[in-house]
Amino acid sequence: MKNMNPASDDAQNFVRRLQDYITQNLYTCTNKILRGLGKMYSGGGDFTTNIDAYGGEGTAIFVADAIEIYCDNACLLYTSPSP
Repeated sequence: MKNMNPASDDAQNFVRRLQDYITQNLYTCTNKILRGLGKMYSGGGDFTTNIDAYGGEGTAIFVADAIEIYCDNACLLYTSPSP
């Protein structure tokens, strides 16, 4: 997946499923929290190392980029003027 476009439908559906999983099993994962997780994933250190160890080098950056796009798109949906 990490070789895909982070804006692709598959990548965006993955982010939605990730957010749903966190909300259903851990805590309410708002878009603000999700965006913060994405920054932590790609910020270096243990998060980045562990995610890349599982998914291959570049996975953490890919997921962070997909999360950023997902959150940006969600923000646009809520701030777009009504037709």
